[in-house]
Amino acid sequence: MSQRSKLRAQAQSSLRAARIALTPSRRTLLIGLATLISSSSLFAQKDPPLAIQVWKDPHCGCCKDWIAHLEKSGFTATILDQGNNAIRNQLGMPAKFGSCHTALIQGYVIEGHVPASEILTLLKIKPIALGLAVPGMPIGSPGMDGSMYGNRRDAFDVLLVQKDGKSKIFKSYRGEKRADT
Repeated sequence: MSQRSKLRAQAQSSLRAARIALTPSRRTLLIGLATLISSSSLFAQKDPPLAIQVWKDPHCGCCKDWIAHLEKSGFTATILDQGNNAIRNQLGMPAKFGSCHTALIQGYVIEGHVPASEILTLLKIKPIALGLAVPGMPIGSPGMDGSMYGNRRDAFDVLLVQKDGKSKIFKSYRGEKRADT
């Protein structure tokens, strides 16, 4: 038998073995398993935590409460207890929008007690802007809420701050008196 004939015989033998190993029902099963595995939520990865840097005064309790609010919504905070006036200025957030903490996430500046839901919306729509601000420290905003404030909720606006320092309302929150729960 020539070398060529031997190679042909080996190839045909290998092909027969492959056909036996992958009968139609086995092929169907393998294709089904591959499809299941590739589309299965069992193997889906969770979204990574949203990393946010927060500059605040080391003794500020409402800042700690705001950070806890963010962490409950899936954020991971790096806390810089060195005050926020210098970084606010360095990041270009006008002082008129100032509050007790300044944060930075994915290139956006977050000033004050901005609700986590509004930060998530900002990151989803990705407007061309400097960031969001809740000027001052409105009672009822995240970190300034709860029984220690008599469950009071003052009205406040979340502002979308443009790079030129102008702003527009991003979301308004109505004020209301809440009962203890």
